[in-house]
Amino acid sequence: MRRIGFIGTENSHTDHFIRFLNAEGRHPGFRAEALVGGRSTRNDALATAGGIDLVVDKPEDLLGHVDAAIISTRDGAAHRAQAEPLLSAGMPVLVDKPLATSVADAQAILAAAEAGGAPVVSCSALRFVPEIADLTAQGRGPLRQLTVVGPADPDSEYSGLFFYGIHHVEAALEILGNPVVAPGTLDVDVSRHGDTVTALTRIGDVDVVFTFLAPSETQRTPFHATAVHTDAVVARELTLGPDYNAPALARFVAAVESGRSPVSGTELLSPVATLVAITDALRKDRV
Repeated sequence: MRRIGFIGTENSHTDHFIRFLNAEGRHPGFRAEALVGGRSTRNDALATAGGIDLVVDKPEDLLGHVDAAIISTRDGAAHRAQAEPLLSAGMPVLVDKPLATSVADAQAILAAAEAGGAPVVSCSALRFVPEIADLTAQGRGPLRQLTVVGPADPDSEYSGLFFYGIHHVEAALEILGNPVVAPGTLDVDVSRHGDTVTALTRIGDVDVVFTFLAPSETQRTPFHATAVHTDAVVARELTLGPDYNAPALARFVAAVESGRSPVSGTELLSPVATLVAITDALRKDRV
């Protein structure tokens, strides 16, 4: 039995992962076995729902008790400190989006994974929605422009645009065929008007527009992508079903079984490099 520990249990994604593993048994041989964060009302509820006995204080306390870990902490700025000691010790880790909120932190996570010989997985659920296949179908002329729209708040307490904006970026890169975006290579024009941030850049040979709309208590803009080809325009809402976290868990289970990360470090770094370029441009625009 491969045992999985959970970090960042305040995130509702943890409920999904524990349900898939313990309640529904979707991955035989894998089980949620530990929670990080100490005893709390939230962790007690998760422990009861999942039949989990072990609750520890710190991520490092998982070492020796579990075989893999899932980090779902809402603020990606904390992911490096939580992932590094586990990866360095050889433990596979799924870092729920985003991998990190800075290039330096993302590179440190990848370096720890390499040093420890441990697979690391990180991905947006939007990469797996069925509409992506419609947007990447063959038989159309060259792609000239791609627009991705969705909710994200530059003033979020969870590192601003990174909390939800990483979805825009990962969806765009998936549609574009996952080109490598090296840190510091993107020029970004950005503007902010009230609750709306618009960023224009060029990735490969395609103009890419990201529109981030801050959600309110009563409204949330749906994720949407529009691909403009030389002979067609394809527009799709990107819909997340009730089991939208299932593909990420399946990817992680496969990585644990194989002992290999499913994508390269450069591919994992590219979304972070892209969103850092956008947030840096936004910061300069506001000065």
